[in-house]
Amino acid sequence: MPAVEIRKDIYWVGVNDRTTDLFEGLWPVSREGVSYNAYLINDDTKVIIDLAKGIKTDEFFTQIAGVVDLADIDYVVVNHMEPDHTGVLRTLRKIAPAITILTTPKARPLLDKFYECRENIREVADGETISTGRHTLKFVHTPFVHWPETMMTYEASERILFSCDGFGGYGAFRGMIFDDDCIDPAFYERESLRYFVNIVAKFTTAVLKAIAKIDGVPIDIIAPSHGLVWRKNPSRIVELYRQWCELAGKPGTPAITLIYGSMYGNTESVMNAVSHGISRTGVKTAMYDAARTHVSYILPSLWENAGVLIGAPTYEGTLFPPVRQVIDMAVQKSIKNKRAAMFGSFGWGGGAAKELRRIVEPLGWHLIDTFEFAGGPSLQILKQAEEFGKKFAESLTLGL
Repeated sequence: MPAVEIRKDIYWVGVNDRTTDLFEGLWPVSREGVSYNAYLINDDTKVIIDLAKGIKTDEFFTQIAGVVDLADIDYVVVNHMEPDHTGVLRTLRKIAPAITILTTPKARPLLDKFYECRENIREVADGETISTGRHTLKFVHTPFVHWPETMMTYEASERILFSCDGFGGYGAFRGMIFDDDCIDPAFYERESLRYFVNIVAKFTTAVLKAIAKIDGVPIDIIAPSHGLVWRKNPSRIVELYRQWCELAGKPGTPAITLIYGSMYGNTESVMNAVSHGISRTGVKTAMYDAARTHVSYILPSLWENAGVLIGAPTYEGTLFPPVRQVIDMAVQKSIKNKRAAMFGSFGWGGGAAKELRRIVEPLGWHLIDTFEFAGGPSLQILKQAEEFGKKFAESLTLGL
């Protein structure tokens, strides 16, 4: 995609990435892709806001060169030090060594550690402003959204918030960058939730502080470092982030996330009976095979839903490893205060339920019931499983 003018003399100069399999080396984006959004202010003083991942160096520099010569750039605003935002920095400094980096005091040592960059760095204070000629930039420190050195940059004349990882999302652009040009906004909102839970959810208190900090600031455009540029309805993504943050530590909506794994099909057979019992209540259920679904796609459901049903056989006296990995990530992301139940098969001995209880008790999960059975399920066990699922679903709606 060529550079896109957002407002007069202000350009999107980002790049799409459809070849990286794992964002942060962990979260799958091979189907969805991701954008590295960067922005150029072509004023008396020329400024790049945010950069791009190193694998996109040539494409990124070509984007900028379509508007202005790289050698004419005066400032680079580093809102956040993570390498998907700064990977081209070493090369850029070689091409244009006189460029001054504007960033927070906490970013300075990271510039040294990541890129051996020690010169032409200007620390900007929270609330500090600079004029580029026709435009004024204000720097807003937003620590732990989601690293301690993070900030956002606000352009006052056009009322644009360059929010870096705040209000971001997965999803490469499909020929457009703006929310009002997007023909499938549900995709980008869904991928924003996945991004939020994967990347930001651990820091919801800091995100809410950042949102409070920009409340009352007139914003016409939100321009994050990943995902859509919100110009028609910028409050939409802010409110979504606020809602997602406010779910932290709360049970969530009365729906169920059903996570299961099965070695030989016995637990899966019971899972089908359990889900049939749930269906009789009308409670919505999102179902995931833990061995075949990356946890990245399961976490948003766990974040939003009040109920968690876990189907797992006992494996070597403990919880089936693919299911255990999902629960461990729920611990890592501090997904708390859920209502849960567990079912599963065992052979020569049990242990899965005991292990699950040990893991989730510190999260405040209320494990209200367990249903374990030896070997394969009989017709009687399948009937019991159906009732088990029905009873659990009703507990969400009736507060049992």
